[in-house]
Amino acid sequence: MSQCNRKYLALSGGVGGAKLAVGLAAALKPEQLTIVANTADDFEHLGLHVSPDLDTVMYALAGIDDPSRGWGLADETWAFMEAVDRLGGETWFRLGDKDVATHVLRSQALHTGIRLSDVTASLCRQLGVAQRLLPMSDDAVRTRVRTDEGVLPFQDYFVRRRCEPNVSGFEFHGIDSARPQTDFMQMLTDPALAGIVICPSNPFVSIEPILGLPGVQTAIATSPAPVIAVSPIVGGRALKGPAAKMMAELGRPVNALSVAECYQALVDTFVVDRVDGEMCERIEALGIRTVAESTVMRSLEDKVSLAHRIIERLEES
Repeated sequence: MSQCNRKYLALSGGVGGAKLAVGLAAALKPEQLTIVANTADDFEHLGLHVSPDLDTVMYALAGIDDPSRGWGLADETWAFMEAVDRLGGETWFRLGDKDVATHVLRSQALHTGIRLSDVTASLCRQLGVAQRLLPMSDDAVRTRVRTDEGVLPFQDYFVRRRCEPNVSGFEFHGIDSARPQTDFMQMLTDPALAGIVICPSNPFVSIEPILGLPGVQTAIATSPAPVIAVSPIVGGRALKGPAAKMMAELGRPVNALSVAECYQALVDTFVVDRVDGEMCERIEALGIRTVAESTVMRSLEDKVSLAHRIIERLEES
């Protein structure tokens, strides 16, 4: 297979996954890359359908994201939220003035029966995103977090409660009857598929919902394409989000080995940061080839460099 005909599939959550998606987009031709984003943290807010991970990846690929916050749009303003507050509405989840247009148009389309996949494709076209970005499913799957304060909808736990409650587990409502997005499943059987990348996203609430969809793990396991995963835990810390806190509260060591154990049955190669290089031998004892790279992506150069190294590792598999 010629290099230009190779296709790659990335599974992504929000911020960390979006960074690697940008690197892969720069390293590959647009038609070579498909990104499947988690939608289990989608929810309805102020009557609008919000897709946080999809939008984080979409805005990053379009080059219009806010790098300082890691979510939302650059140069955002907040007059809408100020008006909502003045009228006594809920403001714990903030929607910027430009960002709210995405949610209005998505909600309008979904209410007329248009699939989330088609809405996403339309928004990507309007924003100039050439890569294919897919929701993991067109059916509703919703994450619930089991905590010492009861079972909380994910955004209530993550944003309203700022990840403060102690976590004891997760539930994915609707996952047993949800169907994986059609093009996603078809790609897993595409003979041109040269590699599957599990991005450095939270393994519990970003990647597990994707892998938990009926038939997905079997399709990945039986695909001839090699699978590579990048650890979101570096030096015992999560660079963004609550993954490390969740690990500790679930009684798991907060390290890259714990992440590798989550993917043990699926991945061929696991990538740790160089600061965790001493863990390679322990992870390889799980039967996973392990490599140490610079995985902290602070600049576009970092993102592209890591993407090239991942592609090289896939070609070696």
